[in-house]
Amino acid sequence: MPAEASTPDTAHPRSIRSFVLRQSHMTAAQQRAIDTLWPQFGLDYQGQTVDLDQYFSRSAPKILEIGFGMGTATAEIASRLPENDFLAIDVHGPGVGNLLKLIDEQQLSNLRVMRHDAVEVVDNMLADKSLDGIHIFFPDPWHKKRHNKRRLIQPPFVSKLLPKLKSGGYLHLATDWQEYAEQMLAVLNAFPELNNTADAYAPTPDYRPETKFEARGKRLGHGVWDLVFRKK
Repeated sequence: MPAEASTPDTAHPRSIRSFVLRQSHMTAAQQRAIDTLWPQFGLDYQGQTVDLDQYFSRSAPKILEIGFGMGTATAEIASRLPENDFLAIDVHGPGVGNLLKLIDEQQLSNLRVMRHDAVEVVDNMLADKSLDGIHIFFPDPWHKKRHNKRRLIQPPFVSKLLPKLKSGGYLHLATDWQEYAEQMLAVLNAFPELNNTADAYAPTPDYRPETKFEARGKRLGHGVWDLVFRKK
């Protein structure tokens, strides 16, 4: 079984967390996918730097995705970009099982899954300048003002991500919450080592499919904002 999500040190209750644990039902098919496919497509947490090429059995551009939900969009992106390798991280058990099932059904060889806190993975497993891109799509907006401090996209976390990107590597964020989009834009604009690829918000890149959640939001009149920044 993959490692369970870790809990921040209770002495530091405001530690950065990449996830919120929510209980939900694991189907038999999702559990079976974890039990049978994890050895091939899962990557266990290690407290030391790893060589990602080893886990994909090739040298290719490496893209990190943080928070993939049920994994449908993640699998579609991996299918659309077979020349890239994708490391997808989430702690949601049903989502992990579902993504593993999709990998098997679609015969995707360029996608690996982790079930762990992405902050610890970034801190301890990923070498500097090892990533060509980072995807963070629809992170929890924590829309109540008193909870805004829990949002993932804040300067301390971006400061952890940027050393892992190669020069020319990109950071692609997306949200359907306008106030969070404005915060994301302000946070990324404050880093001199980043260049915005658009005047403000970017057109949705062709590789990012519209999710069911996103389509439902659009039907309800919600906007969607993509941000794509490149590291100098």
